[in-house]
Amino acid sequence: MPSALTLHADRLFPTDPNVRAISRRLYDGVAHMPIISPHGHTDPRWWATDDVFGNATELLLHPDHYVFRMLYSQGVPLEALGIRNPDADPRESWRLFAERYHLFRGTPTRMWLDWVFSVTFGIDMLLSAETSDHYYDHITAALGTDAFRPRALFERYNIEVIATTESPLDDLRHHKAIRDSGWTGRVITAYRPDPVVDPEFEGFHDNLAVMAQLTDEDCFNWQGYLNAHRKRRAFFASMGATSTDHGHPTAQTADLSTAEAEKLFKRVLSSPVIKQDAELFRAQMLTEMARMSVDDGLVMQIHPGAYRNHNPMLFERFGRDKGADIPTRTGYVEQLQPLLARFGNNADLTIILFTLDESTYARELAPLAGHYPALKLGPAWWFHDSPEGMRRFRTNMTETAGFYNTVGFNDDTRAFLSIPARHDVARRIDCGFLAQLVAEHRMEEWEAADLAVDLSYNLAKQAYKL
Repeated sequence: MPSALTLHADRLFPTDPNVRAISRRLYDGVAHMPIISPHGHTDPRWWATDDVFGNATELLLHPDHYVFRMLYSQGVPLEALGIRNPDADPRESWRLFAERYHLFRGTPTRMWLDWVFSVTFGIDMLLSAETSDHYYDHITAALGTDAFRPRALFERYNIEVIATTESPLDDLRHHKAIRDSGWTGRVITAYRPDPVVDPEFEGFHDNLAVMAQLTDEDCFNWQGYLNAHRKRRAFFASMGATSTDHGHPTAQTADLSTAEAEKLFKRVLSSPVIKQDAELFRAQMLTEMARMSVDDGLVMQIHPGAYRNHNPMLFERFGRDKGADIPTRTGYVEQLQPLLARFGNNADLTIILFTLDESTYARELAPLAGHYPALKLGPAWWFHDSPEGMRRFRTNMTETAGFYNTVGFNDDTRAFLSIPARHDVARRIDCGFLAQLVAEHRMEEWEAADLAVDLSYNLAKQAYKL
């Protein structure tokens, strides 16, 4: 007999009965609020075409590197999961996943997926080898109906806005199609310039040539290159963008003179590029992007601290974003000082900082955000987008930065249906954290109720200008 799949109403709430009761009351006030998803990597084509999703594997396995990185760690080849392998049988790929679902016990991935299976698809038995075909057939059949088209799911989960993330080289045709369709759902883009600001990004020179064609600017001349960014940012803003996003290896910034920057730009156009020059160029470009944000009002997100493509064999065979990015030690105080000295006191600028290095929470990030008007702290991210990660974030950040120098929650995912699941986890964890403060008489319950709404909805909407 298959094991039952159940979602306990009090999941993730503190176990103390008094605190749990407060948590329930706070959660009841935010459980059904609209979802603000201000940063992520979902595919805008889904909402542009509103085509049905093909099958369970296509929707739930292929976009989710949390799933296949765990399976890969246990010896499952990515080809067998259908990653860059159109010949793979999606049912068999799903079976490989189902047979190994026990690997996800205790992980946030397990929580998100159980929510999707139970709430979205109404399945009441646990995924396993025994139930693999039932799951695959049930989910795939549901996906063939109008109720499970992308726009219908967007509306079902009360999503107010989703921001996707695109390169400056993207023509944003899917965003244009969404806008022209007359559908009222709000799907916007964000400006992610990594391919044209990182000299170590594959195809950097070719990317600059494409950018030159798109902007009619000389992108191999420093001023022409900066003008090209301004033009592309303006185009992105015209298509709904309110933010930029920068996935640099470090948080290093620089504030070079124009002459120094021009010389550096010429050096990074040489091949092979010197690593120190590549890092200095990325550092200067963070400051240049902040300067442009002062002018055009786009919110700036900095996502540093990942050693990208750590597994060269996997990168060569499957490309980026296949589960092989690893957190690294990241500094902020010295690294951000050049940028902050120039722009950190500007209250009209918003820079949202993220980290994968939790050791910096209380020592660096909270004090910085607790001082500079331009700085806000992004939520626990990526490897720390988990119950314990969220609790550590609140515990270490709040005393110095407070709640209102943070920006609520963003899901940062490619996996569409995990969005409502992740927001539910974040709301439950925040309500539990606030309930503990109420129980300790450090805050009135009405204040906690106000804060729960802010953390679930208002802070993200305000910080991202949505």
